[in-house]
Amino acid sequence: MTALSPVSCSIDLEAPGKRIGHLALPKITNTAGWASTFIHLGCVVNGDGPTVLVLAGNHGDEYEGQVAALRLLQELRPEQVSGRVIVIPVLSPAASKANTRNWPSGANFNRSFPGRPDGPPNEQLAHYLSTVLFPEADVVIDMHSGGRSAWFVPCSHMHVVEDPVQRRAMLEGMEAWLSDFHYLYIDVNGSGLLPVEAERQGKLVITTELGGGGRVPAPIHRLAWNGLLNVLRHVGVLDGEAQTRESLGLPPAIILDGRDPANIVLAPEDGLFEALLEPGDPVEEGQIVGRLWFIDRPDRPPLEIPAPLGGYVAATKAIPVTEQGDCVFCLGQPIERAALL
Repeated sequence: MTALSPVSCSIDLEAPGKRIGHLALPKITNTAGWASTFIHLGCVVNGDGPTVLVLAGNHGDEYEGQVAALRLLQELRPEQVSGRVIVIPVLSPAASKANTRNWPSGANFNRSFPGRPDGPPNEQLAHYLSTVLFPEADVVIDMHSGGRSAWFVPCSHMHVVEDPVQRRAMLEGMEAWLSDFHYLYIDVNGSGLLPVEAERQGKLVITTELGGGGRVPAPIHRLAWNGLLNVLRHVGVLDGEAQTRESLGLPPAIILDGRDPANIVLAPEDGLFEALLEPGDPVEEGQIVGRLWFIDRPDRPPLEIPAPLGGYVAATKAIPVTEQGDCVFCLGQPIERAALL
């Protein structure tokens, strides 16, 4: 039997129409013995159709999806919907306001799943998503970017799940974002990912890496917004016909396979990282992708960091200041979509 969640919701998520409210996580502060942390959300319900859960701000400094989700709550009308759209535009509000990846407690919300009702606040919220919202959803959209620390080639991406039916649905949903690149990723840094829990429950999960680097250029805002709307049309919850890259006169997207752990390259020592290639650039095995410079050793030549594999650069470090063990770039190898089916 699933333990009851301490998280409460201020609105009816099933009643027809449009509502905006909040989730409340209990807390105790120096100014209030009984208090709550609000996680704002909204829903639009109309007729029969799928339930789509739209999430952003999993990491606080990833603003591309937060803006798109806030706009969706403003502009989406019940008559446009067949089914239900639930939107949490900022899952980590304190981190968003502080422009940090992690919560003020140091918790990485994307390592908090499935969560537990008697855990710290991040695990309480994760437990609510895992036991209340995920079971209700047919589709889970979790929008990410590289945040302040990395610039990722703007893309939608996915895990390659074992179930072939779920995998095909996720592939088609990923492609519906209409980005120039897609990326296949693995979890290389612990466990507890939000998408993994949703995948475990059999959901159609669509995720993104929409740039990053501490700035959101206007084309990225457009990709976040247009891609989100097209995915909602693709899954049948939003009226209108979904577009394809072919219908837009665009060439097929490049799918990059980043599942080999060798694609993630870490700094061997502290320094200032200089990227010599940009995300989206082709790269050959052994080609120098970046260099480390040394503040306290201006007499020392830079350390050149080569690509261990050929393919494309998928992401580079956005902040030059680098600590030993930081990821300085990621690679991926082109793969045909038929290989995923």
